[in-house]
Amino acid sequence: MSSLLQGNLSTEDKAYIDKLVAERVGRPGALLGILEAVQDRNPHKYLPSETLSYIAASTKTPLARVYSVVTFYALFNLQPQGENTICICRGTACHTRGSRSLLQGARLELGLGLQEGDSNGNEADKLLLTTGDRMFTVRTVACFGQCAMAPVVEVNHRICGHATERTLQREIETIRAGE
Repeated sequence: MSSLLQGNLSTEDKAYIDKLVAERVGRPGALLGILEAVQDRNPHKYLPSETLSYIAASTKTPLARVYSVVTFYALFNLQPQGENTICICRGTACHTRGSRSLLQGARLELGLGLQEGDSNGNEADKLLLTTGDRMFTVRTVACFGQCAMAPVVEVNHRICGHATERTLQREIETIRAGE
């Protein structure tokens, strides 16, 4: 197994990153492509700080710029992710059509509970929660740009429009059943 999971870069990990850098350096969007490929290779789909430092050095990019890219794009993760992701849109159209109750229902269904301060509507802020068994990660995004299908939920990179608490519950049950 790759040591990217543990945060220590092995010779194999460094060689993989070096190969990516050599293939993409000087191309538009090179840093984005490198970060995406390295994150996809990580078993928990995230970018540990040691990996970001190595990428910064390899691309001759200031570490602060690498972090600014990683924290700007919702695609990138700085924490280990679950095997399955549920992403709930909290944009205006989705909010007015019930995405807050979808978020609360998903959290309760997955045993993530509601924490102090959650009842004041702050779920519009970026949220990222992973179950203890790392089977699910629930996150929010500002907008998917699919407002006509609000409320919108993305389950394992598949957009589900006009989502209801029941349809989201069925999606979770399907994943748990291994279908």
